Amino acid sequence: MKQHRSITVRQEQLAERSLYGAILTLRSVEECREFFRDLCTPAELQAMADRWAVVEYLQRDMPYREIHRLTGVSVTTIGRVARYVIAGNGGYATAVSRLKTRTHG
Repeated sequence: MKQHRSITVRQEQLAERSLYGAILTLRSVEECREFFRDLCTPAELQAMADRWAVVEYLQRDMPYREIHRLTGVSVTTIGRVARYVIAGNGGYATAVSRLKTRTHG
């Protein structure tokens, strides 16, 4: 997270928690789209969408070079996403699992 000299670690944590709480209030893809378009720059949104697309291809055990060819995402970024898929905080796994349940459940 970006370091702010004038706020404490606790204030930073509270701000992050508040953001996640706001996201949890959204009830549809359209509401999420509107919120994230207000919150993020187009480049930030594209970076997040690219990373999420990479997760899908990694789940299929696709080689990094092929993912790069299909998405244009750098091999370095693909490797970073793969590290978090394997040994991150579990967020990608939770989302993938819930989406699979929703589509196949």
